[in-house]
Amino acid sequence: MNGSLARGAALAATVALAVPGCSGGGQHGSPVAGDGWVYQLQGYDDDGLAALARAPQRLAVIDLARDAGSDWFRPDEIAALRASGKRVLAYFEIGSVEKFRPEYPALAREAGDLVLNRWEDWPDEYFVRYWDERWWDRVVRPRLDRALAAGFDGVYLDTPLAYEELDLGLARGWTRERLALAMVGLLDRIGRYARERRPGFWVVPQNSPELRRYPGYTDAIDGIGLEELFYRATDRPCTEDYCAENLADARALRDAGKLVLAVDYARRPAAVRDACTRYRTEGFLGTVTTRELDRVAAPCG
Repeated sequence: MNGSLARGAALAATVALAVPGCSGGGQHGSPVAGDGWVYQLQGYDDDGLAALARAPQRLAVIDLARDAGSDWFRPDEIAALRASGKRVLAYFEIGSVEKFRPEYPALAREAGDLVLNRWEDWPDEYFVRYWDERWWDRVVRPRLDRALAAGFDGVYLDTPLAYEELDLGLARGWTRERLALAMVGLLDRIGRYARERRPGFWVVPQNSPELRRYPGYTDAIDGIGLEELFYRATDRPCTEDYCAENLADARALRDAGKLVLAVDYARRPAAVRDACTRYRTEGFLGTVTTRELDRVAAPCG
C-alpha cells in the first residue's frame, strides 16, 4: 500500500474520534469513524431516530426535518443520537430548492427570480441563484442556524452541482467558471459562519469533487460525500468517464486529508461486497443503500 492509500486507510479505520467531544488532528478535527456511515433522509421508524441510534456506524447523515418539511428534529433527539457515539450531520441543499420545503412558498411569492430552471432528474426541484444575498438570508443562514441550534455536528450539503446544471440563459451572463467560484465562496462562507459559532463544525458537500481545482475549496471543507462511485442506481457498475474522474478527484481529496464518504446504490450481495471491498482499498468510508435513502443500511462487513 502506498503512502497516500495508507493515510486514507488510517483515516477511515480510526473509530474513537467519532465519539462526541473527541477531537483529532485534522483541520477542523479529523472527521473519522469506523464501520462506514449511515445515510437516511426519510422513512424514519416511528418518525424517530431510535433505529439509527442502534446502528453500529459512528457517523450519520439525516435531514434537518423528519418529514423533509418543517417538522424539525429537536435538540433532545439529536443529543440522544449523538449519545449513541455518533457524529450527526444535517442534510440540506445549497444550490437548489424543492417545492415541498417550507421556504419554497415565500420564495416563489416574494423572490421568484431566485428560482431558476427545473432539475429534470428531480421534477419537484429547482436550481437557484445561490450567489444572491437573498438566498443566504432567506434559506442558507436560517438552515445553518437551525442545525446549530439543534446540536448537529456539521452539515452535509447537497447540490453544489448547481454551478454546472443551472440554465446559463437564466443566469444573466454568468459563466460556468464564475458560477464555480461562487459555489466555492458559498461553501467557505458556510464554514466560516458555522465555526465562528461552534468550532469544529464540519462542512461536507455532496458531489462535484472537481471543485477542488478552485482556490479555497479544499480548505473550506472537512470531507466530501460522493454518490455512485462504483455502482449506479441500482446494481449497475459505474463505468462512465465521469466515474473515473470522480474517483481520481476523491483520491486527491483523501490525500489532502479529507474524509471521503462514498454512497453506492446496490442490492445484489455481490455488488454490495464489491463496493465495500473498494471502500477498504481506497481508504474511504462507505455505505451501500437504496436510492430512496429510506432505511438504515447494514455496515460493510
